[in-house]
Amino acid sequence: MSNYKKEDVERFAWIFKALSNPNRLRIFLRLVSCCAPGTVCTVDDRKAYVGELAQDLEVGPSTVSHHIRELHRAGLIRMERKGQNVECWVDPAVLQDLAGFFSL
Repeated sequence: MSNYKKEDVERFAWIFKALSNPNRLRIFLRLVSCCAPGTVCTVDDRKAYVGELAQDLEVGPSTVSHHIRELHRAGLIRMERKGQNVECWVDPAVLQDLAGFFSL
């Protein structure tokens, strides 16, 4: 752990805080599973709309939007508005950072 700068430790703490909520973790895992590691995917394969992410969560749309904003603020997901829809995806660099953290 001594290899990490103070800023890195704080960034990972913020990431893990965002993932500590079960619904946010479910959303993140759903986005990660859109394109499994080791497979070839297009950018579109890795994206999901907010409405799709809300399925099976048993929470209201406003709550899902809140969770997505928290994941975005933590730098875990990216978002892009497409008309009335919002696409969300996980940047592969985020997964590499997390894998690097756990590979110490």
